[in-house]
Amino acid sequence: MRFAKILVVVAAVGAAFVVGRWQSSKPAPSGYGRKVLYWVDPMHPAYKSDKPGIAPDCGMTLVPVYADAAGLAVPARPGAAIPPGTVRIDAERQQLIGVRYGTAEYASGTETIRAVGKVAIDEARVSHVHSRTEGWIEKVYANFVGDVVKKGQPMLTIYSPELLATQQEYLLALKARDMMALAIFTGMGGHHSSIHEAAEDSSSLVDAARRRLQLWDLSDSQIDEVERTRKPLSSVTLYAPVSGYVTARNAFANQKVMPETELYTITDLSRIWVLASVFEYQMPDVRMGQLATVFLPYDAGKSLQARVNYIQPQVDPATRTMQVRLDLRNPGIMLKPEMFVNVELKSPQPRRLVVPAEAVLDTGTRKVVFVDRGNGYLEPRDVTAGERMGDRIQVLSGLRAGERIVTSGNFLINSESQLESAAQGLAAMPGMPGMAAPPESQAAPAGKRESLPGMPGMEAPGGSRHD
Repeated sequence: MRFAKILVVVAAVGAAFVVGRWQSSKPAPSGYGRKVLYWVDPMHPAYKSDKPGIAPDCGMTLVPVYADAAGLAVPARPGAAIPPGTVRIDAERQQLIGVRYGTAEYASGTETIRAVGKVAIDEARVSHVHSRTEGWIEKVYANFVGDVVKKGQPMLTIYSPELLATQQEYLLALKARDMMALAIFTGMGGHHSSIHEAAEDSSSLVDAARRRLQLWDLSDSQIDEVERTRKPLSSVTLYAPVSGYVTARNAFANQKVMPETELYTITDLSRIWVLASVFEYQMPDVRMGQLATVFLPYDAGKSLQARVNYIQPQVDPATRTMQVRLDLRNPGIMLKPEMFVNVELKSPQPRRLVVPAEAVLDTGTRKVVFVDRGNGYLEPRDVTAGERMGDRIQVLSGLRAGERIVTSGNFLINSESQLESAAQGLAAMPGMPGMAAPPESQAAPAGKRESLPGMPGMEAPGGSRHD
């Protein structure tokens, strides 16, 4: 009797176990009442099945695809065709991945080209100091490179035997002219006409000697001093031809100089050049006479206005840039040669169709913008992009003004669109409806899988694993 009771208890436990296993093998309700269209392999979305189960190729549990979340369940508008790759993302998921929207619109503005420039000397404002006669330097007044000189300031004194002889000739011509003038005044000498001819000749000699002294860089005041004192100047002073900085010096006391000797180089830095490097794709927006702004490197709050006065006609093959030369005033000598500065050139742009720059997804082979078709449907649209205008990009084709587009989260949307396109393409192949499972004769026995070549531990579907 007691043994019979034990058998009844064991039978009841066994029955309960069998019923539990049977209940657990039944598919659980999917989505709490949501309609299931089909089941797919999460590792291979192209595989579809009309019932739950296990994927025959990789052994993954099939997951349901619901009617309210399927990419192409219904069109965006009644009767409208759904373009390939269009996906539907509900509002909750859009908020989760951070989807934001913008609008394609026509806009005109100003294109700003930013470049790095280097300060250079204005070559038209460089002067060289030479002696026009051979001689020896006696005194030097500009003693170092970087010295600031003013126009007319003495630079050095030179003793020149050749210049001294020319002064003597000038004094003799003056003396002869004075004697002829005295003879005419007193009526002395031979024929009156001969005296006048001699006086004219002496005046011509004076003029010629004076002109020769002027050509040898004697100023009018120096020549007048020789004429007044009737004594030649033992040394001649050379003066600065312009105001500026001494940027080169080759003048030292007791040094012999020749006319070809460059004694000083004086550079006027009140106006300078800035050589800006502009990329070749930006050159269509640069033109002669265009205004530019130069920002000082040590004080971003200060800027100077400049103007383009030359565009180099060739591209640097190493940097793919062109040199654009700017001319500008340099008040207070704020900018020094070889200093780097920041340059901005502004170019007005015509009215163009533009979108936010982040809306254009560059895949490498094409540029894609996702268009909002309404009701959560997002359509991938190939576009042709033009120039960039600040934080916006010109669209040459593929969009119309007023269309609502995605500006954020488009990378994740593009991934889902690519999967949807792949699934549609495989489903449309002849002889492959729904990617049915392979025949049982070709299926591998359960538990036996083949390792992928060169990847230990990775199992290929349909084979046995080689240890």
